[in-house]
Amino acid sequence: MTTPKRTVLRLRRLLWALITLACAATATACTSGDDRPDVVVTTDILGDVTREIVGDEADVTVLMKPGADPHSFGLSAVQAAELENADLVVFNGLGLEENVLRHVEAAGEAGVATLEVGQAVDPLTFRAPADGGPREDGQPDPHFWTDPDRMRTAAGLIADAVAENVDGADDKTVRRNAARYDGQLAALTVWMEKTFDRIPEDRRALVTNHHVFGYLADRFGFRVIGAVVPSGTTLASPSSSDLRSLTEAMREARARTVFADSSRPTRLADVLRDELAGPVEVVPLYSESLTARGGGADTYLRMMRANTTAITDGLTTH
Repeated sequence: MTTPKRTVLRLRRLLWALITLACAATATACTSGDDRPDVVVTTDILGDVTREIVGDEADVTVLMKPGADPHSFGLSAVQAAELENADLVVFNGLGLEENVLRHVEAAGEAGVATLEVGQAVDPLTFRAPADGGPREDGQPDPHFWTDPDRMRTAAGLIADAVAENVDGADDKTVRRNAARYDGQLAALTVWMEKTFDRIPEDRRALVTNHHVFGYLADRFGFRVIGAVVPSGTTLASPSSSDLRSLTEAMREARARTVFADSSRPTRLADVLRDELAGPVEVVPLYSESLTARGGGADTYLRMMRANTTAITDGLTTH
């Protein structure tokens, strides 16, 4: 059934189309609106995937800027309005976009079609880390994109949502784009498996700035030793006991490499050098946001390849 909100959106676009035709017929200089359908996406990682699928069939508006933290970024009044005027809103969910979810909920209540991707890709829950520190045990982990197989599922769901909700988008073209991209994601998984095979079993231990690579660990056989910030969100802070638990776990696992998000300072990770009384290698990763164009991780595929290479080098050479 067509909702009142959908009807309003369609009438608004029809009105602009009529105005455009009238202007053309009378040669009157006037400004017409854009009647192209619009898909609004909250995070830049999902935004990149959505653009691959949508192609030229609709506009794709990404709310999060490159390098931003999805846990803390907020919306302007203009962006909030874009949500409520979209044909489809795609968001990560599972609590990731902490300051944006209320706007997404408001758009849904206004009748806009929304897709919470994380909830639909068989999400994992946080588990107690090897360092024994606190974690949101039993809470869903929103960082599903570190598993390329789950991203394949996500891409299919986005294609389905676009076909169902975005009027004017050619279904065959969307499906063709989705099939092409699915092949690229499948190839990514194979490449990651072969690359990670270089890491000896006893060195497959991950220590990160915060708990973000649970899905990657589950998919490719890594152990998550712990994190400097013992939480699934960057908004938390470590205590002295957290650091003490982590360093003890690192000593036991003989882990001397910490993987820190490249978009944030590594000061907390550097503290481990003092706690462990020895050298600790801090390796930057792109964990929760893409870079600006040309920055080394400006697409999801490039981000995953860069991280795979960095993890493999970090655990085999240090």
